[in-house]
Amino acid sequence: MSERPICSYEGSGYSTEFWTPERAYEDGVERVALRALLPPTGRTLLEIGAGFGRLADLYAGYETVILFDYASTQLEQAVARLGEGGTEGQPRYIFVKGDFYRLPFAPGLCDTVTLIRTLHHAADAPAVLQGVSDALAPGGAFVLEFANKHNLKALLRYFLRRQKWSPFDLEPVEFVALNFDFHPRWIWQQLARLGLQREAIRTVSHYRAGLLKRMAPTSWLVRLDALAQPTGALWQWSPSVFVRSRAPADKPAALAGAFFRCPDCGALLGSPPQAEFHCVACDKTWRREGAIYNFREPA
Repeated sequence: MSERPICSYEGSGYSTEFWTPERAYEDGVERVALRALLPPTGRTLLEIGAGFGRLADLYAGYETVILFDYASTQLEQAVARLGEGGTEGQPRYIFVKGDFYRLPFAPGLCDTVTLIRTLHHAADAPAVLQGVSDALAPGGAFVLEFANKHNLKALLRYFLRRQKWSPFDLEPVEFVALNFDFHPRWIWQQLARLGLQREAIRTVSHYRAGLLKRMAPTSWLVRLDALAQPTGALWQWSPSVFVRSRAPADKPAALAGAFFRCPDCGALLGSPPQAEFHCVACDKTWRREGAIYNFREPA
């Protein structure tokens, strides 16, 4: 098990208590950004922090979609919403429970990885990003969303002396327990350290203000945000930033038939639809429970 703290949504009402109609604007603008940055087709896509599968409908161009989350209850909702799909005994949706510091996937497996509304819960963001880099296939795309500490509201509050932390400091800030904001330049540094080449940036949620959302139709605000998002290539002052980066084309690809690996020792295991995986290297066994592969706790 990871010794780093985990923000668990186990048993929460995230799908109904957070994603209420009042957040239709946030959902809409994030979908605009993801559609713009997501490669439209591919073999295998991994979403880390997929929760109840809110964004899964955007992954229609992928043969296999892995929805990964720490919370059983979130994945159970995703199973109920989506089913497994697929043909000839091969599921299209693969639901995996685990720790994002210890991803149970073979190196070089994924054509695309998405990490939306998730990195802000990482006490050790570099470790999470390292795991993403390992999972990416040669030339694979990584679409990351992060909470931006250098946003206009934070800048204003800082200049008015209503917040102590500086939006100009590059290091992440934990503004409440296990909720972190990141400076864009710090994120760029982490991506560069991993050899991930930035390709496109979109700033998101420019009009995330209660008064605006009450006064203006959601569809108007989403359209206005869509027009503003490409300015992310020039500056990043919105509360949310999306960036697409690309893995080196010459990195090793996953071995033929490789899919899962042991999250404890890294040894390669089998692939779906196999239901049980015994790691001969560390003597741990990992099992499928219903439709969910449990790589959080060994059997």
